[in-house]
Amino acid sequence: MRWIMKALLQAFCSSLFKIGSVEIEMADGRRFTVGNGTGSQVTIRFNDVGAQALAIVDPDLRFGELFMDGRVDITQGTIFDALMLIAENLNRKDSQPWVRFLQHGRLAVRYLRRPNNLMRSRRNVSHHYNLDGRLYSLFLDNDRQYSCAYFEAEGDSLEAAQLAKKRHIAAKLLARPKDKILDIGCGWGGLALYLAKHCGAEVTGLTLSVDQLTVAQKRAAEAHLGGAVNFKLQDYRENEGRYDRIVSVGMFEHVGLAHYDAFFQKLACLLENNGTALIHTIGRATPPQAPNPWIAKYIFPGGYIPSLSEILPSIERAGLFITDIEVLRLHYAETLKAWRERFLARRDEIKKLYDERFCRMWEFYLAGSECNFRVEGAVVFQIQLSKKIDSVPLTRDYIHQAEAKLRQEDNDDSLDS
Repeated sequence: MRWIMKALLQAFCSSLFKIGSVEIEMADGRRFTVGNGTGSQVTIRFNDVGAQALAIVDPDLRFGELFMDGRVDITQGTIFDALMLIAENLNRKDSQPWVRFLQHGRLAVRYLRRPNNLMRSRRNVSHHYNLDGRLYSLFLDNDRQYSCAYFEAEGDSLEAAQLAKKRHIAAKLLARPKDKILDIGCGWGGLALYLAKHCGAEVTGLTLSVDQLTVAQKRAAEAHLGGAVNFKLQDYRENEGRYDRIVSVGMFEHVGLAHYDAFFQKLACLLENNGTALIHTIGRATPPQAPNPWIAKYIFPGGYIPSLSEILPSIERAGLFITDIEVLRLHYAETLKAWRERFLARRDEIKKLYDERFCRMWEFYLAGSECNFRVEGAVVFQIQLSKKIDSVPLTRDYIHQAEAKLRQEDNDDSLDS
């Protein structure tokens, strides 16, 4: 039986790893190497025979679980190095038929996933965002921006890039004093507070997380912006207001493919006739793919990463004009790299909050997500929408002009603090 298992595992790994240098250490100590020998070697050790079998039968789900449970270790290199090699090999144009079969099989069932109704949406959000607040404070920036930053220059700090993201969004919204702005999925309130303070807007922020609501309300009070910002524990489908501007950052990924029509139709109902909206969402620069089963089970249940071709028809049916689309390519890869490095630097503290399995789960999540943005076609779409074709200026110069003004204010604030 031992030689059969080695033969199966070696055949599987040989078909996967055509580039790179990967050493496989089996549970009985035997080793073999696959790949073309380029780059730094990564060693993957299986700690029991069952782990070897599971990795072959269901690699998409089981490899992450095996790493979480300590049944697989990376003894040379890091989990990021290992996942990068896996991603680079899976995305070869000459990938094996079984790889394409798995991808097409998952895609075929994506419409059968349970829809995100109100109750399920709240439960899905609680799964990830109601974790101990101290966790996020240990690896996010000071403003707790848990979405893609905007790196204006190489070498920008995470704090600088997250501030630049808020400027970039405010500029695209053409936010003005007294504008009524709806922030769908406001998180811990950072963007809403920025729009109120720097643009003079009246902002309503919606979240489904009790923890986020509590923190956001406290921050508004401490900033003396309670009269300008109103945070609510509310699903966007329950809101009945009318707004000059609508923004959604990092929330659309949780809407669910079956609800795209309803989402944009609701957005059209909430938006004033001369209004502008901006959707900032993770997306794919590739044809549609089904969610990764490990991410869906452990990190973002109910989440879906769309291709642009899946979003645009719903926008058209809602009667909205697309006035601008920007594709942020490697910005999220750099954001995730910063989060991963900060997470690892504070790993001992995080382990005290949770346990070793939780730390390994988050290492796998942050590393795998970064790989997704570096080599697997994940991007961020910023889609600007309006009801009227002339709601925004003819050229994009207004964005740069507004950013320059806001940047000066941000610099003045930093000098004052």
